[in-house]
Amino acid sequence: MPDAQDAPQLYLMTPAGAQASALGPQLAAVMDAFPVACLRIRAGAEEDELGRLADLAREIAHARDVAVVIDDHVVLAQRHGLDGVHLTDGAKAVRYARKELGADAIVGAFCGSSRHDGMTAGEAGADYVSFGPVGASALYRGDPVDLDVFQWWSETIEVPVVAEGAITRALLEQLSPVSDFIAIGPEIWSAEDPVAALTALWG
Repeated sequence: MPDAQDAPQLYLMTPAGAQASALGPQLAAVMDAFPVACLRIRAGAEEDELGRLADLAREIAHARDVAVVIDDHVVLAQRHGLDGVHLTDGAKAVRYARKELGADAIVGAFCGSSRHDGMTAGEAGADYVSFGPVGASALYRGDPVDLDVFQWWSETIEVPVVAEGAITRALLEQLSPVSDFIAIGPEIWSAEDPVAALTALWG
């Protein structure tokens, strides 16, 4: 990771469909080893398990002064005292989420590779917009985003931008000057030692 003053911050994602009991120690270890700007709970588990995961993530993250958002589930965000939501369908639900969660909540929007969706989300009140995947990934629909999108966004739009999806060390170096946050998740959780994997990636 470059030492530049404007280097992006780490935006950590939980594994999709994670079990709270197994994830807890790993999550705490990663967050103790690296400063994290935001923790995102990815969907994929049943609602009861997502609730347990939300409580666990909130406890671990808030103890380290880190905000927590959850994929799409406005009601779970409210019920479990989370800081907001990450909307996976672009700008569509930004105004609804803002109305339900209030002005102080975090509302983020994933916009794939669409500049138009990103601008629409920003105009609707999103606190950040994410584009991805930046690398080839079967976990996302569509082809990798043209990295020029991040350059254009950083020069044109004030809303913070997140880069996500199949991050590599080489992509991280390219994206660092033009991204506010880099989202890391699947890149480390499949490793035997997620902290070591993140150290190798993030530096």
